[in-house]
Order: sequence, then structure tokens, then C-alpha cells
Amino acid sequence: MATQQEFTKVWSIEGKGLKLETAEDVQEFVKEIVAFEDLEVVVMSGNTVGVEAGKALAEAFKQKKSLKVMNLSDIFTGRLRSEIPPVLKAICDALEDKEELIELNLSDNAFGPAGAEPMVDFLANNRHLQVLKLNNNGLGVQGGNLIAKALLAAQEKNVAEGRPSSLRTIIAGRNRLENGSSKALAEAFEAHGTLREIRLPQNGIRPEGIELLAKSLAKCSSLEVLDLQDNTFTDVGARAVADALPSWPKLSVLNIGDCLLGKRGGVAIAEALKSGHECLSELILTYNEIQQDAAEILADAVATMKNLRTLELNGNYFPEDSDVVDKIREILSENGNEEALGSLSDMEELSEDEEEEEASEEEEEEEEEKEKDEVDELADKLSSVKV
Repeated sequence: MATQQEFTKVWSIEGKGLKLETAEDVQEFVKEIVAFEDLEVVVMSGNTVGVEAGKALAEAFKQKKSLKVMNLSDIFTGRLRSEIPPVLKAICDALEDKEELIELNLSDNAFGPAGAEPMVDFLANNRHLQVLKLNNNGLGVQGGNLIAKALLAAQEKNVAEGRPSSLRTIIAGRNRLENGSSKALAEAFEAHGTLREIRLPQNGIRPEGIELLAKSLAKCSSLEVLDLQDNTFTDVGARAVADALPSWPKLSVLNIGDCLLGKRGGVAIAEALKSGHECLSELILTYNEIQQDAAEILADAVATMKNLRTLELNGNYFPEDSDVVDKIREILSENGNEEALGSLSDMEELSEDEEEEEASEEEEEEEEEKEKDEVDELADKLSSVKV
């Protein structure tokens, strides 16, 4: 996939700290853009753009058919919420017909849910886009749903025309997406099916939302990067991701640190990683309450990961000086990756209360399983009774 660095025809005012208010303020920039033959990349990060200035720049962008990458991150610092939507709408409308556009970056613009609406027509109608970066926008549930539904609408048009999706990457961390937008996002991800990179860290997504996302992403067999760091899995979300892991043979990066996998969730993930993940180069499982039993299984999994360059396990529930850590280090060394294991300076131990609580939970789970088996057995008997 092409990146910004691969293109040479770049117009940039990155990091200049300009406060652009009026059309006159950007008059020289507009002239430069219009005169720039075969312009491929626009970088405006680190400036602040007002309504009239934004509309004038949008008119210039409208004339450039060769645009490939638009980096518009951090362009609204200090702006009123009411100023941002008109600028976004003008720019997105100008980009809607750009058939060579592959990347749009609007990260680090705190426009909230109101910033999603101006993007809807662009996302639904420009079906050439490969990379969408919406990190740290404060989209919230409402904004997340709007974005997801626009992406779903785009794919429905693709299906109607018999053309494959172009979408490859979605980055939308730190947006408070929560469970409320997980269903719509899951539908969009599954519909596209071509996704290779998904990054949704720090979104307050809870187990039920993680389960929906994991099931949908299982349909994306070419997935290479999955970052769900700092959401809440518990064993429900962990088992859903574990079930999906065999669907991603090309997975290179898995970041599910700070996700509260817990004892059972840690075991489920470790078991799922034991085969079919030779491409994995980065595995982050920090601060997940993973215990010794899961670590033992994980050691066997690591033995199959010949390309693993980064393994982060800090903050889990087994000692830094344990035999299993020595085993993991030895395996990494045998694979030529002795430097892969990160610091283990913050490993934890279960308190007595936590051990008692865990034992109680295991007893309850065993009792529930026993009751379920009895109900299933009774149902089988009843189904065989002839009236």
C-alpha cells in the first residue's frame, strides 16, 4: 500500500502554526496549489483553519484530480465547534470525486460527533479510498455510527456494481466509540472484508462490543494489524478474539494490552496463538491479569513465531524470575529474537482476596456447566419421547 513518503509531488505547510482566517490569508497558498502540476500530497498539519480560509482552500483542491494523500490532522486548534463542520464539508465535497485519492487523515482534530456528518457523503461516494485515519477526534457513539453507516453504504454500492472494496486501513483510536457504535462498525467491517489494518485503541469498548467486532473481523482474512489496546475484554471478549484468530493467517501485529483478559481469557488467547501465526512480529499482552497457566501455553505458542520481534508481557500475574519466563527467553533466543521480550519490571501477584474470589468464580462456573449439561441431557431425552 502506498504511503505519503512514496510520493514526490507534495505541497506542505506542516507545523508552521499559521492562523488562517480569511480567503485573503490563504490567497498565496491557493495560487500555489492551483499552479502545482500533478499535485499528489497535501499536508496542512499544525495550523488552524477558519471557515472562509477553509472554503477557499477547498476550491483549490477541487481542481486537482491527481490528489492521492490528504493529511489534514491537527488543523482546528482553538476553533469553535461551530466553525469546524463548514470547513470539513467544503473539503470533503471537494474530494468526493477524486479517483486517485487513497488516504485521508483527519486525526487530532477535536470536532466531536458534529464533525462526522460533513464526512458522510464523501465516505459513501468516494470508493477509491484505502486509508482512513480518524484518531483522537472525540467522535463518540453518534459519530462512530455515522462513519460506520457511510462506509457500509459505500460497500453496498460496490456490491451493486460488482466491484471489490478498496478500503484497507481504519484508524480510529481515542474516540469514545464504546459499545454503542460497535454493532454498526462490525457491520461495516464485515461488509468490506478487505481490511488489513484496524486500530481502535482507548475507545471504552466493553466485552459485548469486542465480541461483535471480533466476529465481523473474522471475515477479513487478510488482516495484518489489529490494535484494540485499552478496551475491556474479560473472558467474553477474549474468547471471541481467540475464536477469530485462526481466520488471520497474515496477522503481523496484535496489540491487546490493557484489555483485562483475566485468567480464562488469557488461556483462550494463548491457546489460539499456538498455531498458524508464523507472520506475527509484534505481540502486546501487557496488564491483562494473565497468570502462570496461560504463560506456559504462551511459551509453546511463541515457539512457532519465528518472526516475533516484540513481545510485551509486563504487568501480568506471574513472577519475572519464574521458570516460564526463562523458557520464553530461551525460545526467543533459539529463534534469533533474544531481544524481543520487553521489560517485566511491573509484574504483579494475586492477593489472597483475589485468589479466593477466583476460586469461587471457578466453582460457580463449574456448577453452571454441570447444570447446563443436565439441562441438555434432559432436552435430549424429551426429544426422543414419542407422544
